[in-house]
Amino acid sequence: MSKAEKLLAQILSGRADANIGFEDLVHLLRRMGFEMRVSGSHHLFRLAGVEEKINLQRDGSKAKPYQVKQVRNVVLKYRLGD
Repeated sequence: MSKAEKLLAQILSGRADANIGFEDLVHLLRRMGFEMRVSGSHHLFRLAGVEEKINLQRDGSKAKPYQVKQVRNVVLKYRLGD
């Protein structure tokens, strides 16, 4: 199981939202095909066929827990990462 697969499993489990590394989450989204653009401290992600925009901000070296939850909801809604 690759690092990205382990991270996706961790995100989907919902047990460690406060312990997801920001750079790891960015890498996972890029690997899933999301396009990234940066505006100040906001990292914005878009993917064709996905209505929602994902907006991430750092919380130290971690991603913000509520933003990890938003990523999980998008992954589950659109069945990404299968």
